Amino acid sequence: MASELVHEAVESAGRWLTRDLVLHALFFLPQDRRNRLERWLRGRAEVARLRRADAVVVSYGKSGRTWLRAMLSRWFIRHHGLPTSRMMGFDNLHRLDPRVPKILFTHDNYIRSYTGNLDSKRDFYGKKVVLLVRHPADVAVSQYFQWKFRMRPRKKALNGYPEHGGELSVADFLLDPDVGVPGVVRFFNGWSAERASLPQLLVVRYEDLRRDTVKELARVLRFLGEAPSEAELADCVAFASIENMRKLEERAGGSWLAGSRMRPGDKANPDSFKVRRGKVGGWRDYVDDAQAVVIEALIERELRPGFGYTAAEAKPAPVG
Repeated sequence: MASELVHEAVESAGRWLTRDLVLHALFFLPQDRRNRLERWLRGRAEVARLRRADAVVVSYGKSGRTWLRAMLSRWFIRHHGLPTSRMMGFDNLHRLDPRVPKILFTHDNYIRSYTGNLDSKRDFYGKKVVLLVRHPADVAVSQYFQWKFRMRPRKKALNGYPEHGGELSVADFLLDPDVGVPGVVRFFNGWSAERASLPQLLVVRYEDLRRDTVKELARVLRFLGEAPSEAELADCVAFASIENMRKLEERAGGSWLAGSRMRPGDKANPDSFKVRRGKVGGWRDYVDDAQAVVIEALIERELRPGFGYTAAEAKPAPVG
C-alpha cells in the first residue's frame, strides 16, 4: 500500500511539475495561447494513457462517472483481494494485479487538442469504449453547480466557462451555446456519428443505471471481460450508494476518495458537493415551465436519436 501511494504521488507530481514548469516558463504568452498550450499538454498526457489502455470510460462531465468508477473500483479490489482502498486510477490497480485491466476515465475534452482529430473519434478506434450518457439538461444543471461552487478559476478559463465570480441563472447557463445543453448535445452527436467506426462501443445510460444498477453494472463488467457474481454486484451497489458516497466525501481525508476533487466546496452547502443529488429529471426543479419547453425543444431539434432522450424514443425514467 505504501509503495503504491509513493508511486502514484511521484507519477502525479511528475506530470504536473512538467506541465506547470512549461507554462511558468512561457508566462509572457497571451492567456488564450497559454490555454491552448495547456490543453495540448493535457491532451498529450491523456493520449499516452489512451494508447496503453485496455478499455476507456468516456462521459461528459457530471454524468455519473464517479459513481460508476466507485463501483468498478470496489469490484476489482474485492474480487482480486487487493491490499488497497484507493479509487481505480488508470493502472494503479493493474500494478497490484495484472488481471485488472488498465482503464482510462476521460471526458474527451483534451485529447483532440493534442491529436487534432476534432471531427472524428479516430483516437478511440480499436479500443473497448464504455460511453456513459445522461439527459443533457440534467448534465448541464450539475455542470452549473460544479462551475458555481467547485470549479477553480483556472479550469473555468481553460475550458471556456463563464468567468469566475460571474452571476448567471441556471436557465441562462443551460442555454449557453458552449457549456450548456447545446454543448452536451454536440458531445453526444459526435459519438453518435461515429458508432459505425466503433464496433466495441457500449452505451450506458445513467437513467438505466439508476433504474437497475445491478443489471447495468453487470453489463459493463461483462463487456470488460469479467464475470461478476450476484453477491459481488450487490456489494458494489451498496458501497457506491449516494448516501455512502456522500459520507465518504464528507470525510475526504480518507484514502478512498482522497484529494481535492472529492472534497465539498462547503460542507454546509449541499450544492457544493461533487456527489450532489443524482436525481433523474432533477433539472426541472431549477427552471420554470416556459424555460423547460425551450430546453426540451432544443434537445428535440438538435440531438441525434439513439440515446433515448427525444420524445419519440423516450424511455420511462425512474422516480427520484
